[in-house]
Parts: sequence; structure tokens; C-alpha cells
Amino acid sequence: MKASEANLMEVLEKPRQFRIPIYQRNYAWGESQCHQLLKDVLAVGTVDQASTHFLGTIVYVERAQSILVKQEPLMVIDGQQRLTTVTLMLLALYHHLADGQAANQAEALRRRFLINPNETGEMLYKVVLSDIDRPTLISLIDDLPRPEPHSSRVMANYELFIEWFEAHPEQLDAVYLGLSKLEIVAVALERQRDNPQLVFESMNSTGLDLSQADLIRNFVLMGQEPNEQESLYTHYWRAMEDGFGQAAYARHFDSFMRHYLTAVTNDIPNISKVYAAFKQYASDYDGSIRDLVKEVHTYAKHYCAMALGKESDPKLKQAFKDLRELKVDVAYPLLLEVYHDYKQNQLLSSVELEKIVRLIESYVFRRAVCGIPTNSLNRTFARFTHNLRKDRYLESVKAGFMLLPSYRRFPSDSEFQVALRERDLYHFRNLRYWLRRLENHGRKESVLIDEFTVEHVMPQNPELSPEWQEALGPEWQGVQESYLHTLGNLTLTAYNSAYSDRPFRDKRDAKDKSNKPIGFAHSPLHLNSDLRHLETWDQDAILKRATRLSESALSVWQAPSIGDDILEAYRTPAQTSDAEYALEDHLHLTGGPVRELYDMFATEVLALDPCVYQDVKKLYVAFKAETNFVDVIPQAKRLLLSLNISAADLEDPRGLGRDVAGIGRWGNGDVEIPLSSAGELPYVVGLVRQALEEQMDTAP
Repeated sequence: MKASEANLMEVLEKPRQFRIPIYQRNYAWGESQCHQLLKDVLAVGTVDQASTHFLGTIVYVERAQSILVKQEPLMVIDGQQRLTTVTLMLLALYHHLADGQAANQAEALRRRFLINPNETGEMLYKVVLSDIDRPTLISLIDDLPRPEPHSSRVMANYELFIEWFEAHPEQLDAVYLGLSKLEIVAVALERQRDNPQLVFESMNSTGLDLSQADLIRNFVLMGQEPNEQESLYTHYWRAMEDGFGQAAYARHFDSFMRHYLTAVTNDIPNISKVYAAFKQYASDYDGSIRDLVKEVHTYAKHYCAMALGKESDPKLKQAFKDLRELKVDVAYPLLLEVYHDYKQNQLLSSVELEKIVRLIESYVFRRAVCGIPTNSLNRTFARFTHNLRKDRYLESVKAGFMLLPSYRRFPSDSEFQVALRERDLYHFRNLRYWLRRLENHGRKESVLIDEFTVEHVMPQNPELSPEWQEALGPEWQGVQESYLHTLGNLTLTAYNSAYSDRPFRDKRDAKDKSNKPIGFAHSPLHLNSDLRHLETWDQDAILKRATRLSESALSVWQAPSIGDDILEAYRTPAQTSDAEYALEDHLHLTGGPVRELYDMFATEVLALDPCVYQDVKKLYVAFKAETNFVDVIPQAKRLLLSLNISAADLEDPRGLGRDVAGIGRWGNGDVEIPLSSAGELPYVVGLVRQALEEQMDTAP
């Protein structure tokens, strides 16, 4: 490695070429960075006492000393944004001068800083960019028509400088003088002696300037020979970028890579640590770099089909679209594996895949309606395929959902219906989603509900008209408060403003100014079918409609169903019920002070979360969310609690807990807590809560 201070304009004036390798990200500086560079150039160019301005470091790879006379390009691995922006500023200055009365000065500037006059072909240019940026910059230097597609960022920044020079012609000398004072540190690496990847990582270790996708692309391609770099980029990486699209690639690729790594490793990397996780996966990969890039490319196509609407099968395309509306990105690791088995391994049909996608949709929506916490979903989906039987794909997916325990459960039909009828669905995050799905279920041609607005049949106005008060009865305020935003009172209409707060019959029989019927009685929507012939709208009507719609919802968001005998074959030993015991089977819980203390403790623990339940064992009583988080061993004068949490993770300022890891004990936990009186309950339950929360945060 050779590092030296240098004047940038003197560096550019030498007969050499700086080439941006294909593995580097495209030119990315925006307007704010360009204005800042221009401001810095002007600052040093207008102050005689300012001798230099340090622009930064430019790191490039050069070949080892050779007897060959042929000029070799210098591959830039750091500093391309600054180098490209200075080139664009020089290019804009050249064109501004050429269009005026300084054609000779302009040509001299071009020959000194933009081209190598004694070279031909691509070696003619001082700076050669990568990918789509390359032909755009060359067209500007050679004054050729803009290519299509072109680099929007290169063009935008070039035009920014052109407009500034046209607006400030008196500042041209200061700009040129400022450019001549730019200093850099040039770091030259030799391919045979230095490791460009290590240097690159050390200079970008914070990850602030480069995305995880940029780092991964550089890691994959930088270590390859130029011909292999070109081949891998052209056939695979560029194809991925095109598949995503320029805008979507920047937004989605890091997330895709996280889902891909989760699918292939069963571990969920932190989004900011995706690059490190990919490097680890690559180091353990059983195949070549080309094989790895092909695998990433394949999974990227799967992701684009599902997450970016690129699926060609109409039914699958719609199923993925519906799932995207729920914003359940955590499901993609599971979907990537299932889609791969569908597309590449042909282990299931498109019909089976659609049913699996619909099951995932139902699972997520039912849980949202039932208000079940979402903190376990990422691990649920990441590890869902562990127990799949891929020779019976759909059946095993159904069984997997049916056997999810406790707070990871697939809500039952009855639980879902009750929640759907009773909860506030108007302020639900997915309001238009569930209205659209209910309306279009069973239709051959879907209704575009964007043409409709959400209507409260019973108005939202707290000052209801006398007609509405009479219809709702003497307890009209309570009825309005209880049912206003619920399933039974919500629908869709194209005439929300015309309906306003009018009485129900007026809404039912409404007509527009041309006497055209626009009321519920003539609505084409399925959602309004039970409003057409009603004479009044009251609590009973709301509840009946809610019941009808909730029954329809069971067909839209279906629960998995297979026979008990088949399901039994999928149970693990831990899911098979063992002998049943009652509290009274424990000698010290048959009555007295210990039983009273136990009842108080149980009441507090069961109230911690709806998912908590009690499981009486022969030697202790377990409280579980998914597995035991606290076991209770009844003793003659106290309860001995066994917390399933490490002593190091337990916040216990009173030091009540005893670390029993590695010591024989009745319970399953690593920390023992004695409980002797009701006065200790608040503090002890706080310790128990920690064990519960740790399990819910880390459950597989």
C-alpha cells in the first residue's frame, strides 16, 4: 500500500484512467452534496490566503510493476462519489465555456482533465463510471445524444452545475481556482500484495455510507478476476437490480437479503448486520462464489414475485397482493422457502401454494383482530418449516398452524367471530383491506372499492336527530357508543356525502337530483344486501348484520382443518398430553394458608397476559405461555418458585433469587424464589413477569 498527498487536478492531468468497477454502487450523490462541494470550492477559491482544501481519500487498485507499456486502468474502491462529482463540475464548466467566447480555453480544459488525448476507445476518458452511469457520462463528454436508459443522477447533477454557472458567470474564475486547490490522499493498492476487500471494509466499517446491499455486492465481486466480475455482474447481479427496479432495489434489497438469510440459515440477522451474516454464510457455503450468486439471484426472483407484484399466475398474484396489504414482512422467510419448493423443486402445485399463502393471510389477520401480540411472529415464520413433511406439503402446513401453542396459536372460529363482532374495526389499521376482502369474496369480478368510501349506517354525530334517537330507543347513547365503529354498523357507499346523518329509511331509499336511486335499496354491493329491505336500524339489526358478516368472514379467512387422527401424527412428544393432576393432589394445597397464598399468586400470574395458563404436574404446578416460565413447588409453610430465566438476566435488587443452575431441583428454572407471605407478592410477581417477557421475546 502506498499513500501520498496529491493535488487532485494534477492527478487528473496525468495520462491515466480511473475506472469504477462494476461491483461498486452507482453514482449516488444528491443535490445537497453537490451544493456543499461547490460551497467548499468557492470558499477556497475566493480567499487568497487559503492554500488548499482537503477533499478526502481516493483508494485505487493498480497492478504490480510490469514491463508492459500498455496503460492499465486504476480501479477505484473508495472515493468514486467525490471523483465523479468533480468530473461533472469540470464537464459543466467546459460546456459553459464552449458555448461562450472561450472555446479555446474550454478545449484545453477538456484535454487536460476529462480525456487522455493520446488514447482511443474507453481509455480515452479520465474517469469511467460503472453500469448505467458510464454511457451517460461519456455522452456528455463527447457531446452526444443522451442514451436510454440513462443515469438520472449523473444528468441531474451535471445540469445543476450548468444552471449554477449560467446564473453566476462572475464566479467562474473562483470556481476554477478553488478546483486547483483541492487536495486528496491517494492510496494505491497492489492486487498481488494488498487485500482490497479488507481495506474497503475498514474504510466503511460504520456502514453509514454504504447500504448492506452495496457491501455484499462488493464482497462478492471484488475478489474475482475482472472477466469473472463482469460475467457475474452481467448475468446475475445486474439481473437482480433490473428485477427490483432502480428505486425498489434501494428500498427493498437489504430487507430481501435479511429474509433470504433467515430462510437458508434459520437465524434472523439484525437488519444492520446483514452484511456480517452474509459473510458468515458465504464462508460456510458448500459451493463456489458463482453458485452462491446464482442462489441469491434465484431467491431474489422469488421475492420480486411475492413482494413486488412480479408474479405471473393471476391467483397467486392476487394472494400475494392481499398479503402485502397486511404488511407482514416477517412471513417472507417462510414464503421464500415454500415458493422455492414450488418454483425450483416442484414439490407443490400453484393451487397448494395459493392455499398456503391464504392460510398465512388468515393467521395474521385473525390474530390482529383478536388483539394477540405480534412479538413472536418473526420467529414463528422463520422456523415454521422445521417440522414440515414436504411429501405432504399442504397437509403439514395446516398441521403446523393447528399445533401452534398459546400466544402463537391460530385463533379458532369462535374466538375470531366474537372479536370481529365486538371490536372497533373503523380505526383498525387494515380497514379498507377487510372491507374489500369481505365484499369481493365469491365474486367472479372484483369490485374496486377505491370508488367507495366507508359509511357508518348509524351516524357518528353524537347529536343524533330525533328520528335516530327514536329508532335506537331510550338507551340510544349507549347503543351508539357501543356499536358505532363495529362490524355491523360499517359498510361502503359511493354516496357518503348524500347520506350524511339522514334517518335510515332516507339512506335506504335515497335518490340523486336526477331522481336516480342511490340508496342502500339499490346498492350493487354484497355488503349492503341486508340493508335493502329493513324498515329500521337499531341494536338488534346491527347485531344480526354483524353475525351474518362474521359468518361470511370464516369463509374468507379460513382456519386450517385436518382430521384428528392425521393431526395426531404430527404432534411432537411435548405436544402429547400426559396424566392429569389437580391442585388437591398436592398435599400442601388441600387447604390452609399455603393454599390461600397460592390462589393469590395464581390470580396475579394468570392476569399477566391472556396467553398464560396453569398446568398442574405431579411434583409442581407450571405456569406457561408456550413453555414453563415459572414452576411452583408447594411446601409446608411457603411456595418455592422456580423461574425459567438465568440469574444474570434477572433484575432482582433485593437479591431474593438464588442461582440454582446446575443444581438438582424439582422445577425447570435456573432461579429459585421463596414466597412466604402476601406482602411479598407485588415484588415476586414482578420477577415472574421478567421470566414471562423473556420467553415471549425469544420464543422460537
